[in-house]
Amino acid sequence: MQQALNFVKSNHQRYIEELKTFLTIPSISSDPERKQAMYDCAEHAVNLLKDAGIDNLKIHNTPGHPVVTGDWLHAPDAPTVLIYGHLDVQPVDPLDLWEKDPFVAHIQNDRLVARGTADDKGQLYMHVKALEAILKTDGKLPVNVKIILESEEEIGSVNLPAFLKANKEYLTTDIAVVSDSGMLAEGKPAITYGLKGLTYLEIELTGPNRDLHSGTFGGAVANPAEILARLLASVKDEKGRIQIPGFYDRIPDMTEEERARIARVPYNETEYMSSLGVEELWGEEPYTRRERTGARPTFEINGIWSGFTGVGAKTVLPSKAHAKFSMRLVPDQDPDEIMELVEKYFIEKAPKSVKVKFIRHHGGHPVVTPIDSKYMKAAEQALAESYNHEVYFLREGGSIPIVADFKKILGVDTLLLGFALPDARTHSPNENIHLPTFFTGIESLVRTWYYFVK
Repeated sequence: MQQALNFVKSNHQRYIEELKTFLTIPSISSDPERKQAMYDCAEHAVNLLKDAGIDNLKIHNTPGHPVVTGDWLHAPDAPTVLIYGHLDVQPVDPLDLWEKDPFVAHIQNDRLVARGTADDKGQLYMHVKALEAILKTDGKLPVNVKIILESEEEIGSVNLPAFLKANKEYLTTDIAVVSDSGMLAEGKPAITYGLKGLTYLEIELTGPNRDLHSGTFGGAVANPAEILARLLASVKDEKGRIQIPGFYDRIPDMTEEERARIARVPYNETEYMSSLGVEELWGEEPYTRRERTGARPTFEINGIWSGFTGVGAKTVLPSKAHAKFSMRLVPDQDPDEIMELVEKYFIEKAPKSVKVKFIRHHGGHPVVTPIDSKYMKAAEQALAESYNHEVYFLREGGSIPIVADFKKILGVDTLLLGFALPDARTHSPNENIHLPTFFTGIESLVRTWYYFVK
């Protein structure tokens, strides 16, 4: 193991240059014009894995974007690990807020800045380099490894469940490992054991059959923008509790043990607010901030638009109003059931003066992983030694739908080892990964594979 760790330390500059090249590929899965880029990215990933020593590499076509698989299966008495990552990235808008071209990585303040650094090319690249370090120094891995890299995570992994079902026998494993989450802070490693599910909806309200003159028709015809604002405002009460009937019905009360585990994670509320530029927090009472974001369901408006939004003034009463909103869900909440409850709520609350239409987007199930498994303990030891700090266990507000699919389809738990820092700007302009954390993270992955068989 020490030879592999030394190999990592001696290759830092090469890692940076290789990752920069990987990040130049604009693999935006939601953009139809980037379809070729998705295949280019898959081919690039295959070459990285081939150079690392991974066998049986293949690019699989799906009805959408490609899936990459590979393996190293030469440790007959050792457990098998399924490593998952995703090749696609978020759109770069708003482009004017990026300091430089989002697909030309540059270093600033010990951070590599580009789209995909933290989510998820940089983190999956760490796995490739950890495997490479072991294979090029020891000649063999301490565990069997299977790899699956998809290209549709940012659009809901729409084709991956079918791929898992079709390849269930090949993908049989003892544990899945995903690095698409984060650390508590610089030097403070964390293992995420809970992820929220997701339901995402878009609503369109239509009032009159065309935009109207706001002086001639205002006060006589219902304004869809106003109606939509009223409907959205009605979703929560003054204490932040969601008012949709049935929304909380399946949720058990948080146990004292769970609340105590969440409370053990260090948290400075003043620093948290300062980092966001806000003077006050808001959310469901009586829960703490970490309980709200990690263990309680949420309803958030992601976008809202209507009428004239150009430069200057145009006095219209708009024909249509739109909004997009997402619900983050906790265990025992079903995404499809919640979607139906939300749609029913808006339809019943909307006045006859508007017509209601919904567009259903992607979703996923929530998941909580047991924290007492041997794999969890091995990863905890590896992280603690690498960062020389105790490891925190987190429940996160984000969603990785494939984690629930791994459990449902493959019957396997997932170990979430994330290395993005809170200021990684994931999904935002100037996304970045902290290079010292990145390098130490590769070392921790090397240790993890050895400690799985310790």
